Amino acid sequence: MEQSFLAYLKGRTRSLPQVTVGIGDDAAVIQSPASPSIVCTDQIIDGVDFAIDEHDLADVGFKAMAINLSDIAAMGAIPTSALVTLTLPKQNATKIAGEVYEGILEAAKQFDVAIAGGDLSTYDGPLAISITLLGHVSDGDPWLRSGAVEGDVVLASGGFGGSIGGRHLRPTPRIELASAIRKQATVHAAIDVSDGLSLDLDRMCASSGYGVELDVDAIPIHPDAIKLSAKTGREPFQHAWSDGEDFELLLTVAPADAEQLLAADLPAPLTAIGKIVGRTGLWRIHEGKYLRLSPQGYIHGE
Repeated sequence: MEQSFLAYLKGRTRSLPQVTVGIGDDAAVIQSPASPSIVCTDQIIDGVDFAIDEHDLADVGFKAMAINLSDIAAMGAIPTSALVTLTLPKQNATKIAGEVYEGILEAAKQFDVAIAGGDLSTYDGPLAISITLLGHVSDGDPWLRSGAVEGDVVLASGGFGGSIGGRHLRPTPRIELASAIRKQATVHAAIDVSDGLSLDLDRMCASSGYGVELDVDAIPIHPDAIKLSAKTGREPFQHAWSDGEDFELLLTVAPADAEQLLAADLPAPLTAIGKIVGRTGLWRIHEGKYLRLSPQGYIHGE
């Protein structure tokens, strides 16, 4: 199965200049740019991150690529190549691999990513997809979670909440937006929202040693959160605050840069949702007093 599937992949994967030697040898040979290299990896597993009997496997494959692309975007980087490892259930392994790869290849094509290699194995267990994505920073330094400055404006892309309605399988990695922002502003800190808006915002602030004073009413709520609230009875804001898997960006920039970005014609909308302050944690002002807000979201291993 492995050799025939590898032959299929060699015919399907794109030949991009960043990969000198791709699938078919003992290892890939990848051209290293002069700028810093960025590497991330993530894995999704049947029964934890998706349900093989409920979800289209092409969507699952797309998600496996997209969540890594979102991490690359959060670093202000450009993706170049990927290593894909599929751990397949023995029954229908070839069919499952082919369907998963349709989504992987779709995402790779959309973002000019070369599939440089990876691994295939079968066992008596659930489908697992692990992707390692390589990229680089075209100009300047990579964005980190730890660089926020007191007085920075916190910007959020897109909208939040309700992704479980289907958006979590087909997220839009903000690669294009990150590239546009890099050309117009200096980003001090950044993170992508995978585990929940409030939880990931708190992580970015903690890494920087600061907190955030939030304009809670400005937080953009996705229409999916409104739809979901009709079923759950929870307020749309609660879904936006904690649902996760939005794969949007949170950024901190100087006020002048924030003003410029908010007025710019960008590939995705940005919203100012708060400012970085000296006291750690998440805060809102109510009747002239600071009220602490509790971050909520998905915590791995709990």
